[in-house]
Amino acid sequence: MEIEEQAALTSGADFWHTTAVPGVPAIMVSDGPHGVRKQVFGEGHGLLDSEPSTCFPPAVALGSTWDADLARRVGEALAAECLAKDVAVLLGPGINLKRAPLGGRNFEYFSEDPILTGVLATEWVAGLQSRGVGASLKHFAINSQETDRMRVSADVDERTLREMYLRAFQRVVERARPWTVMCSYNRINGVYASQHQWLLTEVLRGEWGYEGVLVSDWGAVVDRVEAVRAGLDLTMPGPDDAGDRALAAAVHDGTLPAPALSTAAGRVEALVRKALAAARPGATFDAAEHHALAREVASRGIVLLRNEGGLLPLAPGEAAIAVLGEPARSPRYQGGGSSLINPTRLDNALDAITALAGAPVHFAPGYDDVDAAVALARAASVAIVFAGTEEETEGSDRTGLELPARHLELIERVAAANPRTVVVLSNGAVVRTAPWDAAVPALVEGWLLGQAGGAALADVLFGVVNPSGRLTETIPQRLEDHPAYLDFPGEQGHVRYGEGVHVGYRGFDARDQDVAYPFGFGLSYTTFAYSGLAVSTVDGALEVRLTVANTGDRDGREVVQVYTSLGASRVRRAARELKAFASVPVAAGAAAEVVLRVELADLAYWDVEVGRWVVEAGEYTIAAGSSSRDLRLSATVAVDGDDERRVLTAESTIAEWFADPRGAAALGEAFAAMAAGGGDTMAQGMADPAMFTLMASMPLARVAAFAGDAFGPDTMAALLKAAN
Repeated sequence: MEIEEQAALTSGADFWHTTAVPGVPAIMVSDGPHGVRKQVFGEGHGLLDSEPSTCFPPAVALGSTWDADLARRVGEALAAECLAKDVAVLLGPGINLKRAPLGGRNFEYFSEDPILTGVLATEWVAGLQSRGVGASLKHFAINSQETDRMRVSADVDERTLREMYLRAFQRVVERARPWTVMCSYNRINGVYASQHQWLLTEVLRGEWGYEGVLVSDWGAVVDRVEAVRAGLDLTMPGPDDAGDRALAAAVHDGTLPAPALSTAAGRVEALVRKALAAARPGATFDAAEHHALAREVASRGIVLLRNEGGLLPLAPGEAAIAVLGEPARSPRYQGGGSSLINPTRLDNALDAITALAGAPVHFAPGYDDVDAAVALARAASVAIVFAGTEEETEGSDRTGLELPARHLELIERVAAANPRTVVVLSNGAVVRTAPWDAAVPALVEGWLLGQAGGAALADVLFGVVNPSGRLTETIPQRLEDHPAYLDFPGEQGHVRYGEGVHVGYRGFDARDQDVAYPFGFGLSYTTFAYSGLAVSTVDGALEVRLTVANTGDRDGREVVQVYTSLGASRVRRAARELKAFASVPVAAGAAAEVVLRVELADLAYWDVEVGRWVVEAGEYTIAAGSSSRDLRLSATVAVDGDDERRVLTAESTIAEWFADPRGAAALGEAFAAMAAGGGDTMAQGMADPAMFTLMASMPLARVAAFAGDAFGPDTMAALLKAAN
């Protein structure tokens, strides 16, 4: 392949197609991730117009199912629609962490926890690619805000970067092998992601063994030559004739090594051939079947937050039901931006409630006629208020956690008029519920639920489906309580990730801070009891066994969550961290044995001193329960851990030398020899506890400077040899 052809192959032909060169056809990619947004072109069509596709629940709802099998089934269904539309790669899933609750694209992301995100995304990718359609894991990396997203530098220390913001990416790359990984717009510690050689080549390819295509987010490339040098393969969108020429010229004049370009072009060619081999001309999909799956996912992602007095589920045949709030009739079922899907059909909650009620249902839009809504509520046996947010979208972050003022007014006045009030929320990220939720007996977190969300809400309200959704993001009492509050969204081109590893619930727990609803929380129409926790080491992992019993009179599903903690650690850790989970169906009166596996690698922290993952030895507490703050059972297990010995240097402190057995022996002998010779008061003084305390934090080289000739280069060299 000629150099000019190689250069052309590494940029798009247009917005959605790769470039065809002799012997290598073009393939089509399409926006996702909760539907196939195959764009419609031509006169009269807008930028976001697309062919009808199933709008599955966005990740905010899919994540709340805590169900990896369900995520795989969604991936498989999306693949069927891609094949029917001749789409080779679907741009998803988005797996950036929900670092702050105001993130504009939080509705497209799974969780504030990297393990939960990684497990669900791995299955989503595996499901999609099992049917011959490529995924595009995005946005790599640290794309947790929309403010100044094209330029902002996410400034983060390496431990936080590895443990929190890269961990899910690593899991999906190593276990599901996505066909493509999409780099983000932002800078990372000052370097654009598209030009970040350490991130793209040393970590992604070198450490994780990634062999697929690295594609840019649309418009993320600042410099084509530097991007290819760093390891980027495909710049989108195209055409980019100027960039193609610059690449070819850089190879011709030796500025860019020829293998860098040929390797990138070769990866794109391999992607094209893989996609063509999997194509299925004439393929179709069952829209009704996919709508049913969307309804199942939506109902499973709904989280019941309050149910005082057992108000829910509603029984068919209520005397009269007042449904209040325009979202009941005109649902907001997805966020804005590039993931906007044109649905194959659209359910609304008002129609679905009317179909199940078996009683008169009266409706008022609510916000502009609050008096009329309150009158309906006062006359009804139960009032259902629909409220929610209106601003989650790609391109901008939210301005606050509060519901719109007119929604709050409707809730407060209806709750005052009818003691049997249910509030149903529709929002793409958490909203502040305090203090108004105290006056509401039943609160349903309905998220953005996709095209079948209206029917799914009715299913949950009337008990056709027993709610089993759990929060993937902590709901704070107020925005100011959030760990990221002071460092979001940054200023003057930088955002500091000052909370470090204490993202989300980790930060709240570190301060032992009250929250409105904790990570992992969600109620059911039945109750569950836990018993029989046993932890053992099996095949290099911790096997956690327990029994969950359904102690109520309804079939249900419990999300069993396992958290680990290590009390005495050489580094600062979260009070507890999610490490395993399972969504377990249990019939009324029955019990189920649950077996969960905690990989030892998931216990590791990133040790910045030795530059690797380290499993710290010690007694770990393994706790199981139904949320991060409702842990029913616990046990301890001894973990041997890794060899954590640090190489001692002249810059290691006296305390670090004496903490190491070999170092302590070598240094102790040196001090004893100097003291015995009577020529060094410093060595003699080390026996004094006060002197040792004074000098313990000093690097050995600084201490040696006080000893003069008694601690010269030969003595230092001998010490280092003996210790290491």
